[in-house]
Amino acid sequence: MYPPAGPTFVGNVPWYKINLDSAPRQRWHQVIKERKVELTNLIKAIKELALDFFPSGKLIDLVDKHLAPLVDTLPFPFNEELKGIADVSGLPLGEIMLFNIFYEVFTVCTSLVAEDEAGKLYHARNLDFGLFLGWDTKNSSWRIPEYLRPLTVNLDFQRNNRTVFKSTNFAGYVGMLTGMKPGTFTLTMNERFSFEGGYIGIIEWILGRRDEIWMSFLTRSVLENATSYAQAKDQLANTEMLAPAYFILGGNQTGEGCVITRSRTSCLDIWELDLKRGRWYVLETNYDHWQEPLFLDNRRTPAMKCMNQTTQAKISVETIYDVLSTKPVLNKLTTYTTLMDVSAGTLETFLRNCPDPCMPW
Repeated sequence: MYPPAGPTFVGNVPWYKINLDSAPRQRWHQVIKERKVELTNLIKAIKELALDFFPSGKLIDLVDKHLAPLVDTLPFPFNEELKGIADVSGLPLGEIMLFNIFYEVFTVCTSLVAEDEAGKLYHARNLDFGLFLGWDTKNSSWRIPEYLRPLTVNLDFQRNNRTVFKSTNFAGYVGMLTGMKPGTFTLTMNERFSFEGGYIGIIEWILGRRDEIWMSFLTRSVLENATSYAQAKDQLANTEMLAPAYFILGGNQTGEGCVITRSRTSCLDIWELDLKRGRWYVLETNYDHWQEPLFLDNRRTPAMKCMNQTTQAKISVETIYDVLSTKPVLNKLTTYTTLMDVSAGTLETFLRNCPDPCMPW
């Protein structure tokens, strides 16, 4: 149902302005000042999960003592922005760093780009996060999404009082998972499960190899600096990263939509809209589109079934929201749904819930 209502709708997401003309250490002050309690609660929950696995507390000591100095090895302006977030929140810098690492390895999502019969492009996603990170038996839900929903914010990044790009973020996280350069392109990132996963890149970075970029830093850099769909596609396809990923990219011209399948070092495939062949949408979860998804986690088949039943003639923001509200596309991990219309420059985000009966992922 759109506009959202009912038991699957938790609430709207507030907007904040990020002034790119400000010093990086000051950019996030308003957001963090107003979301300090929620950020502290999330960090506390993450530490409690760490204690479940490492009761001695040595892992937390390691984070506080050894992750903080590594912030200076991050590229500018991300290093300074993290320090500013630590300043305002009062949380240890190492724990802010840990919070930003999490999204390189624990994100499972559904993203799609669709073109209607008039050539209008839509881009939407469900952000699912927190797989295996603590089950709340009382609320029948994963613990981490419960803490992430209050941290979800929409951001308008501006320079000279003009919008450069918009995004949906978690307060305290400086990379980008969902964003739009109005009138130009839209972008979401989904985790790609691989034996050479993000944890390998993170370990290499900690050990001193720094020639690869954090994937969420890459998406933010593309949103901020790329000036066209083609330029964004080139950068996303060819930049070496710490973790494998799927980049779902939409443009503002007919046929501009693709899923870029990445390993850490190379582009494996670009799957594009092809209206001549009847491919009016591309849809990605967390598995290579040319392979079958894991049978325990098949969100792709029901999502594509819904898209096909909707048809290109009826595709719209309203019908896409319905697709992303269909179980198990909507599941216990779903934190938010974002709908983007690049030509109108609109980005809408809604906090979600999946009442029982509902798949855990």
